[in-house]
Amino acid sequence: MHSFKQMDLLPYIYGEVSIEQSNAIKNALETDWELQEQYQELMDAKKGLETISLSPRKKAVDFILDYANASVKPLLSV
Repeated sequence: MHSFKQMDLLPYIYGEVSIEQSNAIKNALETDWELQEQYQELMDAKKGLETISLSPRKKAVDFILDYANASVKPLLSV
């Protein structure tokens, strides 16, 4: 039996492991309570990350738009 660590759980959570490894981790989660706790902590963190809403500052957006407009003007005058 393989001894899984917290770092083995991240690819498992994101579906980046083989079927064999996925099955082995599932079996380990059924018997290893410490691994189960780590799995639950990672799942809670993943859920928290999914609810975060990020947006750029208005100043950054304005700078990008000004730069884009300045880059396009020479092309439009041709």
